[in-house]
Amino acid sequence: MAVPLTSPTGGTPVLIDSVRGFSAAASALAAGRGPVAVDTERASGYRYDERAFLIQLRRRDTGTLLLDPEGRHDEIREALAPVLNDMTWVIHAAPSDLPCLGQLGLYPADLFDTELAGRIAGMERVNLAAMVEDVLGYSLSKGHGREDWSTRPLPVDWLNYAALDVELLNELAEAMAEILDAGGKLDWAVQEFHHIRRVHGPRATPAPSTWTGAKGINGLTRPEQRAVARELWMERDRIARQRDCAVHRVLKTRTMIEIARRLPDSSRELATISGFPGRDERARARWMSVVDKARRSPRSSWPTVPRNGAEHVPGRSALSSYPEVKASLSRVRDALTEVSVDVRVPVENILAPATLRSVVWNTVEKGRIRSVGDLIGHLENCGARSWQIGLSLPVLSRELL
Repeated sequence: MAVPLTSPTGGTPVLIDSVRGFSAAASALAAGRGPVAVDTERASGYRYDERAFLIQLRRRDTGTLLLDPEGRHDEIREALAPVLNDMTWVIHAAPSDLPCLGQLGLYPADLFDTELAGRIAGMERVNLAAMVEDVLGYSLSKGHGREDWSTRPLPVDWLNYAALDVELLNELAEAMAEILDAGGKLDWAVQEFHHIRRVHGPRATPAPSTWTGAKGINGLTRPEQRAVARELWMERDRIARQRDCAVHRVLKTRTMIEIARRLPDSSRELATISGFPGRDERARARWMSVVDKARRSPRSSWPTVPRNGAEHVPGRSALSSYPEVKASLSRVRDALTEVSVDVRVPVENILAPATLRSVVWNTVEKGRIRSVGDLIGHLENCGARSWQIGLSLPVLSRELL
């Protein structure tokens, strides 16, 4: 039976929110030993962006430190970057935390992602609480992950929750490294960790969020619909940024897409769309004016519907128009699933779904991949790591060439 862990060792850490405190934290970390456990708490469901509202750090001989970065980004960077950026970080689900830490100028010299380690090791449950329980025998006190972490002051039980997220993270990483090594998978994990660092490193350029990335946008097949969607997206983004609130609190994406699809001619018709605050007269007037503005704009300015050009690979839902590609993709995916079961690694970790679609599309539809060498080159261009190529290449060459 798991041992309950309800409070941090040494009690609730004090929230550090001053230049003097940041400097003291940096000195304490520098005097510690081994990797530093890192976590963040964000407020993406409440605030406009994914910035961190709390940073949790723990290192041997240092203990746990809780830092408040809001409104103090420069001070955090100046105090902590010279120390943290030379350390190995242990993070659970690193791609979720690294972007907001990068906004603060904080990047790991090396990395161990415990969540990804669990996936590669073949664990069925890879959330932090489950892994701590299954691997270390402790049950974490949970329950505040979806809070509004921009709240101030932060309640004591929230601070305890945040501190527990790094309490045993270093110990978990050590145990997972042993498990991976025993299974002959440690090198696979190391390749993945290096890939994550490259993707989220200081030289990486994050793709900006645009209206073309909105879920459901590819279902809009008329330029007029796409013009309305673009204008709605831009207005929603402007309002959310101004209010510093999550965009879905201004207008839900599925509602935005449905407005663009239906192209309402009046505020009365707009009010009938599912999810729209139809009783709010000001909302009806505001969003109807946005729709009208887009529809009155010159047709030459309306965005065209993307064609399947040389570099475009249709999404999974769009492949119904290409039955041969769809059948080949299904066949290859089934074969990769057999490999997945054999090595006990999720199939999406063996080969990313987008990479798999690209390989099948460029082989079956475009005829660009004709040999094993072409396959290897395409996989490398898509960012596949050598261990992934080693596992997937026999399947791809057998099923596609």
